[in-house]
Amino acid sequence: MNEGAAIPEQVSARAIAGGQLRYYDFVMAAFVAILLLSNVLGAGKVSQIWLPFWEQYWPFGAGILFFPLSYVIGDVLTEVYGYARARRVIWAGTVAVLFMALMAWVVVLLPPAPSWGNQSAYATIFGQVPRIVLASVCAFWAGEFVNSYVLARMKLWTQGRMLWSRTIGSTVAGQGIDSLIFYPLAFLGAEGWTTDLVVQVMFTQWALKVAWEVLLTPVTYMLVGFLKRREGVDVFDEGTDFSPFATKV
Repeated sequence: MNEGAAIPEQVSARAIAGGQLRYYDFVMAAFVAILLLSNVLGAGKVSQIWLPFWEQYWPFGAGILFFPLSYVIGDVLTEVYGYARARRVIWAGTVAVLFMALMAWVVVLLPPAPSWGNQSAYATIFGQVPRIVLASVCAFWAGEFVNSYVLARMKLWTQGRMLWSRTIGSTVAGQGIDSLIFYPLAFLGAEGWTTDLVVQVMFTQWALKVAWEVLLTPVTYMLVGFLKRREGVDVFDEGTDFSPFATKV
């Protein structure tokens, strides 16, 4: 399927640099919101799933329930708006996570009122372990940029065809880097985390995230089609500076 066939105009990223985009800000807001929620609700908790063909429980990180949605939105951003605009969103997400971690640390340190007896529980939930924060930010930053880069490059290689191949392919690469960085950096050698457990959770996270991407492919197609039609553009990253640190859109 050629996703660009019914789109008004296929352009390079630089061609829309000064254009008006109606939905870009909303997509950015959704991306950052999901990222923050995944760090608050899913970080650090390990659950388990029963695998009948192995007849045993297999551990997985709870953030898997919704963190992969940030990768779906990341795919949509790069596919519709191009790598340069996706890069701005990735940096916005990185800064948001760092600010959240800083404020969580400050709020936990504030002395509780004598009549408020929930300080211990509050600190358990929102207390930020520096090692976890570092691992999370590094993994997110590297994984998202790999995801966006691979998708943008594959779009050029496939000439805009086979959207499924680049959304899944970019997720295989991006989520692989994310999991490979986060779990060893965050938990290897930590209390309660054996090397085998780290490897199991790391592999399970990667496999489940890729599976999520495959299952959500119809949703990705709908979002991409909707945004391309409404925005009137289909960006191809020809001549784009793919450095994560470039500032030009």
